[in-house]
Amino acid sequence: MLQVGDRAPAFTLLDQKGNKWRLTEHKKKRIALFFYPKAGTGGCTEQAIGLRNLLPELTNVTVVGISADSPAKQAAWDEKHGFQFPLLSDPESKIAKKYGVFGPKKLYGREYEGITRSLFLISAAGRVERSWIKISPKATSIELASALERLND
Repeated sequence: MLQVGDRAPAFTLLDQKGNKWRLTEHKKKRIALFFYPKAGTGGCTEQAIGLRNLLPELTNVTVVGISADSPAKQAAWDEKHGFQFPLLSDPESKIAKKYGVFGPKKLYGREYEGITRSLFLISAAGRVERSWIKISPKATSIELASALERLND
């Protein structure tokens, strides 16, 4: 599990447009990296819309989402909601595993493995400033705004 102060694991993934997105190329701003279980579902949509609505306040933060969904599925979801930030495809959940947010889950009594809804705030220097594991969809944008306010004081 990543701790505050740890270097954020580098990665390169395809975004919803099929372009490569590299963490190492985005070090001029903080990064709000959120992991979500499945594009298009109610909770994930609520989480992403909350972040989209927060964008005007995030002048020095790049918002990026990651799930195991294909770039095509991410693109369809983005087209429907106009998220205005990269949605990255991690089909084998390799990056989710590096960030410690992939593992056993339960839904309606059924056990399976998947991505845990999470949020990481990464500094411009590439270090984890804050992390929220098993965060609720609604709390994602609220916690991010609150953390940024405290860090900027």
